[in-house]
Amino acid sequence: MAEFTHFNEEGRAKMVDVSNKPETARTALAHSSITVSKEIFDKITHNEMKKGDVLAVAQVAGIMAAKKTWDIIPMCHPIPLTGVNISFSWEPDQQEMYKLGIAVSVKTKGNTGVEMEALTAASACALTVYDMCKAIDKGMVIGPTYLVEKTGGKNGDFKRTNVF
Repeated sequence: MAEFTHFNEEGRAKMVDVSNKPETARTALAHSSITVSKEIFDKITHNEMKKGDVLAVAQVAGIMAAKKTWDIIPMCHPIPLTGVNISFSWEPDQQEMYKLGIAVSVKTKGNTGVEMEALTAASACALTVYDMCKAIDKGMVIGPTYLVEKTGGKNGDFKRTNVF
């Protein structure tokens, strides 16, 4: 297991210096989900929510979250993203519930990875769906949210072998 790099010699938090790391192409793919009632599923898929097109708003929220990850996660670096793509898929769950799958891919060419940007975007998408639908049902369930894969960087590639 690698040593923690976010602590200084006094044991206090620090932002890691990545200035000597080489620039490489880096990607990350994260997934999240939100489970909703049949009523919410029907209203989203028929674009009948009073607050507007839920998936369009969630998509924009996810992209904005990826771009602003460094603003909300204390030790993240500001990264020039070269691409963010978000896709949604529905699958029936159990007992009249429906799961909205959220897949976020993020790309950059830089000296640090984009895993946090992908995870933040996936989370923001799910939270936005919750926010836009909570007037109908506050019992929605978010998650799990997880990194599926990442490429590039000193530590090499990662691909999850166990899927939730």
